[in-house]
Amino acid sequence: MSNKPKPAPARPAPRLYLATPVVDDPAALVKELPALLAAADVAAVLVRLKETDQRTMISRVKALAPPVQHAGAALLLDGHAELVARGGADGAHLTGIAAYEEAAPSLKPDRIAGVGGLATRHDSMSAGEMGADYVLFGEPDAKGQRPSTSAIAERLDWWAELFEPPCVGFATSSAEAFEFAASGADFVLVGDFIWADPRGPEAALTDVDAAIKKAYAEATTSAGADSRLS
Repeated sequence: MSNKPKPAPARPAPRLYLATPVVDDPAALVKELPALLAAADVAAVLVRLKETDQRTMISRVKALAPPVQHAGAALLLDGHAELVARGGADGAHLTGIAAYEEAAPSLKPDRIAGVGGLATRHDSMSAGEMGADYVLFGEPDAKGQRPSTSAIAERLDWWAELFEPPCVGFATSSAEAFEFAASGADFVLVGDFIWADPRGPEAALTDVDAAIKKAYAEATTSAGADSRLS
């Protein structure tokens, strides 16, 4: 009987996390979402609400929830944890440890509470220790600045190697999506460049989905080859 250790099970294929444009009137997006979510493997949709009164924002969430959830995706709000239950959303994305600490008691354990705005490894580990459902790396800060692609990929690789909660890479192009999927991201968050694509968001999302699947296939093949050589 061989004493060689069993190879670690392959990680699941990364999935897409789609951020909406800032939503004012949701009617057009409600019509567009079913085809868009059918075109790619989208695990969740992050709804970015235009700031207005709470009743109006809740109505917008209620309009968007059915097409997202009927497609098998989770609907999360960008902030606004206080509207999650009232709007029928599945959770919220919080920016920063303080925002997560404040919102988590109203969300968990029944709803998703993810966190970004994690400038340091210590902040990331703190979020994980506090029970965040995922951590996000690579999104722009308040000044629109973000780390380099290689720095984000390095952070994803570090997290995927050492920690259990899922990690999300914020991609601004198909090339970044490929890089982050190859680096160990469980999910790849895409947004503005999808909606700005002159071919339309469905074509852009399909391209990104293909890039993620290619990165995963190449990484899995490489890992298999390495295990056979060890």
